[in-house]
Amino acid sequence: MESKPFFRFLFFFIAIAFLFLFAWTHLHYAPSPGVTTLLDCASNSPWCTSSKNRFQSKQPTLTKTPRASTSQRRHHESAVPRHPLDPLTIQEFNKVRKILSSHALFKSSNKYALHSVVLEEPNKELVLKWKKGQPLFPRIASVIARANGVSHVLTVNLETDNVTVLNTAPPTGYPTMTIEDMTSATWAPLSNAKFNRTIIERGVNLKDVACLPISLGWFGKKEENRRLIKVQCYSMEDTANFYMRPIEGLTVLLDMDTKEVVEVSDTGRSIPIPKATNTDYRFSEQKLQQDLNSINPISIEQPKGPSFVIEDEHLVKWANWEFHLKPDPRAGVVVSRAKVRDLESGVLRDVMYKGFTSELFVPYMDPTDAWYFKTYMDAGEYGFGLQAMPLDPLNDCPRNAYYMDGVFAAGDGVPYVRSNMVCMFERYTGDIGWRHAESPITGMEIKEVRPKVTLVVRMAASVANYDYIVDWEFQTDGLIRIKVGLSGILMVKGTAYENMNQVEGQENLFGTLLSENVIGVIHDHYITFYLDMDIDGSDNSFVNVNIKRQETSPGESPRKSYLKAVRNVAKTEKDAQIQLKLYDPSEFHVINPTKKTRVGNPVGYKVVPGGTAASLLDHDDPPQKRGAFTNNQIWVTPYNRSEQWAGGLFVYQSHGEDTLDVWSERDRPIENKDIVVWYTLGFHHIPCQEDFPIMPTVSSSFDLKPVNFFESNPILRAPPYFEKDLPVCRPAASA
Repeated sequence: MESKPFFRFLFFFIAIAFLFLFAWTHLHYAPSPGVTTLLDCASNSPWCTSSKNRFQSKQPTLTKTPRASTSQRRHHESAVPRHPLDPLTIQEFNKVRKILSSHALFKSSNKYALHSVVLEEPNKELVLKWKKGQPLFPRIASVIARANGVSHVLTVNLETDNVTVLNTAPPTGYPTMTIEDMTSATWAPLSNAKFNRTIIERGVNLKDVACLPISLGWFGKKEENRRLIKVQCYSMEDTANFYMRPIEGLTVLLDMDTKEVVEVSDTGRSIPIPKATNTDYRFSEQKLQQDLNSINPISIEQPKGPSFVIEDEHLVKWANWEFHLKPDPRAGVVVSRAKVRDLESGVLRDVMYKGFTSELFVPYMDPTDAWYFKTYMDAGEYGFGLQAMPLDPLNDCPRNAYYMDGVFAAGDGVPYVRSNMVCMFERYTGDIGWRHAESPITGMEIKEVRPKVTLVVRMAASVANYDYIVDWEFQTDGLIRIKVGLSGILMVKGTAYENMNQVEGQENLFGTLLSENVIGVIHDHYITFYLDMDIDGSDNSFVNVNIKRQETSPGESPRKSYLKAVRNVAKTEKDAQIQLKLYDPSEFHVINPTKKTRVGNPVGYKVVPGGTAASLLDHDDPPQKRGAFTNNQIWVTPYNRSEQWAGGLFVYQSHGEDTLDVWSERDRPIENKDIVVWYTLGFHHIPCQEDFPIMPTVSSSFDLKPVNFFESNPILRAPPYFEKDLPVCRPAASA
């Protein structure tokens, strides 16, 4: 059964597969071509096509300030930074690689990898003073590398070629995995004879095996001093949706640095591999006659073109908003220097210095041997931006979208382009921004309505089976909505059960029987956002506006009670550790106490909570120690440029000693200081059959909403739509 020719062929196949995967991570993706829908539009819109050319792609012409389009020519090789916060360019990545290759730390190393290469952003004070047209500050790269088995944090000055090795590495944990770490971990078990025997004995052909690299958290000393990863595998036979066909109970413990198989655990030999029937998610494979083709295509047409412009590749201007936008390998997207124009004064006013996804925590609720360690931190372990796939025009983003690429460094420092990683578009879904109609009893025939049009910045990360869709949505009334959609495919568990009538008594399945031999395991999702609020300046205060019931005095009023607002200004960090309570409600304001409105209210924004599921795990449970940033829904800390990642700088196998929870326990002063607000969106997920074999998108959001920031509502001056302003579209003639 284990003939030498067979294994020679197997190892040759593996080597070729790995080379292909490695090359894939370096691909410079070509932008997707524009696509049109079957519409005949009686307008000159660049998005409308005539019946003669409706099957052809339309390529809008780009101006010096590119406007939105589904296809852009990008010249990454010649790109140069124009803003202090612009990401590193291909030329700068190549220079970093060249400088480091001659540095003593790397010359003396027989093996090294660059786990992160990003811009070391200039000091906040300098960025706030910088004006367009002024010289940029020295460009410095921040590098996290491993050389000879040791993690290092470095900076590389791209003007002086100086390399500084910093002593800032946390006491435990490892950097974010590289793409090469992940891809090599998936094929490494195939070099182990015991693993291969187990696969064959389970009745799976080796050519049908698909494996996933699974971070293992931290559960004790036996996992220390080695960079370890666990690998679990699936059968791809007869379906692209191999996630529904787990080889249950088979877990490989792997040394990520040496690729040595440390241990093979096989506890599920009695559990059959679920069938592939009706699991494939590709549209081309759907054979049922009943489908949703009755829904006609919908497209947004903009005869005058989009309303936003992008200057110098990263500065976005739309309606009354202006902000800097860039992709990031760990955070996904970063929104910086968000300002809104005051229509009374015409002045751009500061709202947020920087906002991004800081960390995700996804613990599964199954304590058994093959599942207890599944407690993912997707940003710090896998890289939320590294897992962002190219967005699909027309389906991920509408036809009027503009796309932005991410440029990152592979493990060897070579830059590569993740095309169409971020999209931006104006959204109108028929929602109403404001309306009022006078009742006939007033004698006034007035009806005023304003459509709600918003600007959406979107990215989607595919972290193995799960897909996360993150939207930053800007509204003309000054509100910012941050929304997360959970989609993709469940991570499921194999079982011997085919029907619930086989389950005895109160046996705990740790989830729901979704199909024959398939259990969807209960799990949580927590997404923590970093929000450096700068309301009309950096020095702000956090106010807990508690809503209290007030009893009336005897004879005071026919009412017995009413509600009143009690404002409590947080003095220190512990005052601002907030756990949301339904029957003890509050509003949460970030104000500038030195700036007042015309009538004397301090200007501010408030955090409007949503997605309020809270972690119920024991605080001493090892996963919760590492994910302690989910102990509260809201935290407020003083600005510290070294405190940006809620789970710590090095999350992989960390013990939890460098988290937001630890920083906040210092109880530092936060009143009238430069402060950072942290908000965690939470989801409990008890799977159901409608989540099989794919999962419908479930979304939740929270808002950053003006509160006494403007003198009046900015929507007042927004115009309504008129028929003459819109394209006249007719249904395409039937074939």
